[in-house]
Order: sequence, then structure tokens, then C-alpha cells
Amino acid sequence: MSKRALILIDIQNDYFAGGKWPLDGIQAAAANAARVLAAARAAGDLVVHVRHEFQAADAPFFAPGSAGAHIHASVLPQAGEAQVLKHRVNAFLDTDLKALLDAAGVEQVTLVGAMSHMCIDAAARASSDLGYATTVLHDACATHAQEFAGRKIAAEQVHAAYMAALAFAYASVVATEEYLAD
Repeated sequence: MSKRALILIDIQNDYFAGGKWPLDGIQAAAANAARVLAAARAAGDLVVHVRHEFQAADAPFFAPGSAGAHIHASVLPQAGEAQVLKHRVNAFLDTDLKALLDAAGVEQVTLVGAMSHMCIDAAARASSDLGYATTVLHDACATHAQEFAGRKIAAEQVHAAYMAALAFAYASVVATEEYLAD
């Protein structure tokens, strides 16, 4: 069995047009994630689909049992692929993600999904801290604009800042084309 895992984080309907929390660049990110997913399946890598649901019915998005909380059609799990339900930002916190990876002998983790500044960031840092060689595919991740101290920060800037921070000490941050060429 491969010692690599692809972890698809929160590529869920609410992040797409018509959803409750649409992200900038989600269509392109999901298309790249789908390409990487196909390659991981072909290589026999472990594939893990992480899905977020808030625990409150009045959640701003990803409400329990809602269509918006379902995994997007572009990256639907196949039979036998692991699925992890999380209720927090960090996919490793209070889930069996680490146990799944360890049981499969995984040493290298590749992350794609959303949101760059939240769940991708948290998972990449945790993955690295847990000793996995971590890769983030920057163009297979998406986010949205933020506001701080009365300033609006464009999604592109939010994404770039988080990718730069992860690349500094936590992960190899590369484009999908570069990753697939290896």
C-alpha cells in the first residue's frame, strides 16, 4: 500500500455558487482537486474525504443534514474511500483522521480544499506537527475575502498570505501541475 494520502477538505456544496458561503476561486480549485483525486486513485494512494458540519441547526453554512453540507459532485467519494466528519476547523481534532493515516502507514499527506485561511491552514500545521511530510496544492484550495480592523482583504491576498506562511515552515506548497508531474 502507498505511504501517501490525499486529504480533500471541505469541498462541500455551500462553498459553491448558490450555496450559503461561496468562495472565490472554488470552481477552479475543485477542478484541480478532482484531477489530483483521479491521480491518487490511479496510484493507489489512500484517499480521505473530510466533511464539516456545524453542530447547531442555525449554522451560517454546513448545517447538519443540509444539502449544503454534502460533498460537491466534482469530488464525490467512491466506495471504500475513507470519510471523516468533523465539527471543528482542524480535521485532526476530535476525529479519527490520524488513526486512519497511521493504520495505512501514511508518511506523506497532500491537502486540497477549503478554506485556505482556516481548515487548510489548521490541517497543514497539525499534519506537520504530527510528523507527516505535508504538501498543500495552492491552486486546489480556495477562500474568500476577510475583514480586519475595518480593512477588507481580498481573497487573493488572504490565500497568498496563508500559503506563504505554510510554505515557510509547515508544508511544501506547490501548484497542481507541478505535483502531478512528479
